[in-house]
Formats: sequence, structure tokens, C-alpha cells
Amino acid sequence: MEEKQEHIEDPALAGDIDGVKDVIFKVVFNKKKHEVSFPLDATIAQLKDHLHTIIGVPKEMQKVMVKGLAHDQKSLRESGIVSGSKVMVIGSTFNDVLALSHQTAQLIPEDKVKPSVIKEPLSQQKIHRKILEKGPPEDAMPGLKNVKEALPPHPLYGMCSRGKVRLTFKMENDQIWIERTEKISMSTIKTIVSEPIEGHEEYHILGIQLGPTEASRYWIYWIPSQFVDAIKETILGKWHYF
Repeated sequence: MEEKQEHIEDPALAGDIDGVKDVIFKVVFNKKKHEVSFPLDATIAQLKDHLHTIIGVPKEMQKVMVKGLAHDQKSLRESGIVSGSKVMVIGSTFNDVLALSHQTAQLIPEDKVKPSVIKEPLSQQKIHRKILEKGPPEDAMPGLKNVKEALPPHPLYGMCSRGKVRLTFKMENDQIWIERTEKISMSTIKTIVSEPIEGHEEYHILGIQLGPTEASRYWIYWIPSQFVDAIKETILGKWHYF
């Protein structure tokens, strides 16, 4: 059966911007296609505002992908969108998030909730200390303290866990690849925790939580500090800050 497509145009933005006509492309969200007409020199942030009215996902919860993650400040032209392009959107509505939160709350009876305990830093915990004492891998990427950078176009390398680790972000599949053997759907990742490594603050320990408990965290060591925020935003979306 042929999928039904919707053609939706924003009247406030239709027409020319500085003599540039709108570009017509397909947006795919939840396996449903929408044909959208939008100014080529508008930003991805403006496109997200427009998409909110179409798919019901707030812009803070959207990941727009065109040959990789499209950044808010870039224009459609700079992001590589041309006539006939296929743009993928991943995200959750507020109702989805609230429903998940409600389900999670129901799993733990109130009388079973334990008071929060101050934990020692990750770097001092025995399970991590054994690995950190070996020092950074010889091929570790340079780390930069107090700097935030976007993810590079190539995989992140020079990290370790059970063995050497290289991270590849396959945005077209909504997957993160750890080496080439473990392919994890980003939508299944519950949360990500990280801390600077004591004495090597230009690097972080990062834990990717794959299940409902902390025991399911996959730990990666010697993540360059400048990429930590970009990793979290790419996997979880901007909404995880709220």
C-alpha cells in the first residue's frame, strides 16, 4: 500500500526570502512522510518550529537529520537540503515523555524509594580506578578542558571499556555503534552520566544506561571532554537538560 503523503506549507514563510524560493522536500517521522515547502535560507531552528505544527514534537525534542545531525544555527542550504531531499526527524512528544515518566514512577512503590546517598566520585570507585590507573590509551584523541565542540565527521576513537572503543554515530539509522560489533538504538538509551577524570580533567568517564537500573550502564573511559555535551545531545536530544 502506498504511504499517504501530506503537503504542508507555512504561509508566513512561503515565497521568496532575498530572492530565494522555497525548497520542497520530504520529512519522515514515525514512518509517515510529509511533503514540506520551506525557505532554503531559513535556519534548522525555524524549520523545527514549523515541524512542531506538523508532527506535534516540540523543537527542543527534535533531532533533524540530513546526512547526519543538522544544527539549529545552520540554514537549510548549509545543511545540504535540496529539492527532493529526505529529511528524517526523531523525537518524542511531551505526552510520550510524561507517559513514560508515569510508568517509571509506578514501577517503584513510594515506600520502597530509598533516600539519595552521596556517592564517591567515579574516578575513586574501585571498578573504575583499576582501568584509569593504566592511563590514557596511546591513541587517545586530544582532550580539551572547559571547551565544547560539535562531534567531528569521523568516529571518536582512542577510548576504552572492556577493550578498545571507537564510537560511530549512525544518525540515518538512529544508532550508535561501539566498534562495529555493538549497534545500539539511541531510542533505547535511558540516560547518560559522565564525570571528569580526576587528574585528567580534559577527559571524562561516560556511562550509557541501556536498561532501567544503573547496573545496565556501559562505561567508556577517556572520552575527550569537549565532545561530552555533543554526545549527550546527539543521543538524548536537547530536552534531556530540562
